[in-house]
Amino acid sequence: MRFIHKNLALNFVALSIVALYCGWAGAMTEDEKNNIDLYERLAPGVVNITSTVMERDFFFNVVPRQGAGSGSIIDSRGYILTNHHVIEDARKLEVTLASGKKYTAQLIGSDPDTDVAVLKIDAPRQELAVIPMGTSENLKVGQKALAIGNPFGLGQTLTTGVISSVGRTLRASNGMLVEDVIQTDASINPGNSGGPLIDSSGKMIGINTAIFSPTGASVGIGFAIPIDTAKRVLDDLIEKGYYAYPFIGATLMTLSPGLAEALKLPVEAGAMLVEVTAGGPSEKAGLRGGDRRAQIGNNIVVVGGDIIVKIDREPIRDADALIRYIRRLRPGDRVVLEVVTWEGKRETVRVTLGERPRPVRRR
Repeated sequence: MRFIHKNLALNFVALSIVALYCGWAGAMTEDEKNNIDLYERLAPGVVNITSTVMERDFFFNVVPRQGAGSGSIIDSRGYILTNHHVIEDARKLEVTLASGKKYTAQLIGSDPDTDVAVLKIDAPRQELAVIPMGTSENLKVGQKALAIGNPFGLGQTLTTGVISSVGRTLRASNGMLVEDVIQTDASINPGNSGGPLIDSSGKMIGINTAIFSPTGASVGIGFAIPIDTAKRVLDDLIEKGYYAYPFIGATLMTLSPGLAEALKLPVEAGAMLVEVTAGGPSEKAGLRGGDRRAQIGNNIVVVGGDIIVKIDREPIRDADALIRYIRRLRPGDRVVLEVVTWEGKRETVRVTLGERPRPVRRR
């Protein structure tokens, strides 16, 4: 009888421990509840994108190669927002919904400069869960950030973290600068590219696009294109297939203080015109490109062109600053430039911006 009572006592203690453990396990924090709620609501709106590109193998045979990325459903008509580099040069695009259903996708438009692209699938509206877009304005370091995507093709996953920094600058695959990039420590791995970066309210604040890593895997330094940048080009991508950038019609080079001193110029810094496009806005305004070559150290540079030192009264210290300013404008806008000629004269020149020629898409 004592043996039975002893076992009952031990069983009671064991059950009490299990009950206590289960109680602890079930007592989720508000942050955990928020994570779960966001994932359950938004994961159905995140898709897997498989791109097929054609490339030559070691024997010069043309063979297909597949890549994978993520995307966000942004419209019940089937529009999907992703990165340009996810779909670049793709001959075939396939989208897999969270339900597992697969659809052939059409490329609607892409913009290499901002690394943004829009796809479309022909799927019933009831199968499309839309991820709402928020704003990337006034984001704060330390603010919660969540990433949903398909890393390494493993299916939908959620990673959480914070916004580590804002206002970063990133170069797109075509060399252009993308401004105001969001840095986060929410894990972003291969396959996450194109997926949404989400705030605690469930709004998309960015498009996960790149990581800094010596190993190729996440080390806690990830980057996302701001959603406001995507929204700026989105309508044009859907309506025209491309974003119409303004065009000054010149090749520019940064005039650094060291270069200015070596060339004995009357200014310390600016954006020097190397070449002007025939018939372009700069040539029509009377601006001049370089007309001679000079050796500076081991480098040969084209010199003699006008030097832009201000645009609309805003000082210009380098070529990137001028490009960033112009990219905020639209074709047809007029700008007032203050230039210094090679002879040292200061002039004010008015330029009407054109539309930047689009590169021919490879077939």
